[in-house]
Amino acid sequence: MDRLWAPWRVEYLTQPPTPGCIFCAEGNDRELLIIHRTPLARVMLNRYPYSNGHLLISLHRHTAELGELAGDEMRELFRVAALCKDVLARSSSPDGFNIGMNLGKAAGAGVEDHLHLHVVPRWNGDSNFMSVVADIRVLPEALLATYDRLLPFFPTAEGA
Repeated sequence: MDRLWAPWRVEYLTQPPTPGCIFCAEGNDRELLIIHRTPLARVMLNRYPYSNGHLLISLHRHTAELGELAGDEMRELFRVAALCKDVLARSSSPDGFNIGMNLGKAAGAGVEDHLHLHVVPRWNGDSNFMSVVADIRVLPEALLATYDRLLPFFPTAEGA
């Protein structure tokens, strides 16, 4: 019998939910998987990604309501989404992207109370039998390896 090992998942499965909002947490950017910051937003790797390089963009301001965003916040979300698409295109050469939001639990939002945008690189043929028959995703690269690989493609604070 073949076995698939995903030891990093045990932390997700056994620990109680982290108090507070993952998008508002402060601390070490690498530990929080925050790969880029702007004055209004942050980019972080999804801890449980659909594919390698799955990025999340959130505003620093805590809100769940799309209609509450100011014009500069809306522009920043999509400016940073364009930056993330460019970074992933240069670093990973995907064949396409999914970019979007899940608003509300029924729509699949894992974090309902802080609006965030997903940028997911996609490759032709990347949906495989594991996702179809076993609700399992096979990711060929460790999360922090993805972080280290993508980081040099983002502009530094001086160049943001």
